[in-house]
Amino acid sequence: MEVEKKNIAIITTVFNWDLYKETQGFFPSGIRIFAVDGTKGLYGIKSIRFFLHKLKRLNIHWLIMADEDVVFTKPENVFDLIKYLDQNGFSVCGMRDGGELEWRNKNPHIINTFFSVLNLKDIHSIYNEKEMLSHQYIKPGEFGELGELSFSNYDEQSLFESYYCFFLWLIRKGRKTKFLKATNPYKEKGDYATTRLLDHKGRELLYHTWYARFYNKDEKHTNRIKQIIKLGKSNDYYSSPILLKDRVFHLRVFAYKYYRRILRKIKYV
Repeated sequence: MEVEKKNIAIITTVFNWDLYKETQGFFPSGIRIFAVDGTKGLYGIKSIRFFLHKLKRLNIHWLIMADEDVVFTKPENVFDLIKYLDQNGFSVCGMRDGGELEWRNKNPHIINTFFSVLNLKDIHSIYNEKEMLSHQYIKPGEFGELGELSFSNYDEQSLFESYYCFFLWLIRKGRKTKFLKATNPYKEKGDYATTRLLDHKGRELLYHTWYARFYNKDEKHTNRIKQIIKLGKSNDYYSSPILLKDRVFHLRVFAYKYYRRILRKIKYV
């Protein structure tokens, strides 16, 4: 059974809007597009908590998370991937954050969210924010043997990213993760960062350039990323992104900074 496009969406927490304008036209066609402004601190687990709340009533079954430095070259393969996930009972999909790339040596039990697919319908059915946030911990040997990975310089005890608790919670709730394979195709040319991500059948899906924050700010990274952008496949049926806003978050950030300034003044009085 096919998953209808009306029940699929894609979301990006944006750090670099210049780069987002270049890559959003490569997104898979016919689905809803959402964006979160991550430039003021609304990223990581804060962004996940925010959009889980905002999207709850929108009848989204599958949600794709893709950073602005993701360049889709075979966007149509996403729908085949989602069909596979749906038919095989997976709730999460993405690349391991350790053990898959030589230089990315964090936790291999968790995905990196530069690209991920979530069964949002299933996640919303069990979601408890307080419970989820309490899972930022790792017990030695808790998840058993990993098997043979591409690289062995990973750290099973890593809690490197704030969003790890979300995926650790899902694992402990019995939800299945589909791990995708990846390569560094331009390593021979001195580009150790750019990642080629493969789908569940080993076909090319997209490129991830990493270092989005340096686009149009650092010449080397800007030129490198521009070369990858040329590989993107344009979407002829593109819909404009919907910006999810959290005005209260920005007020909280302002209040916290003001509070910290007061504490510093009191300390030195």
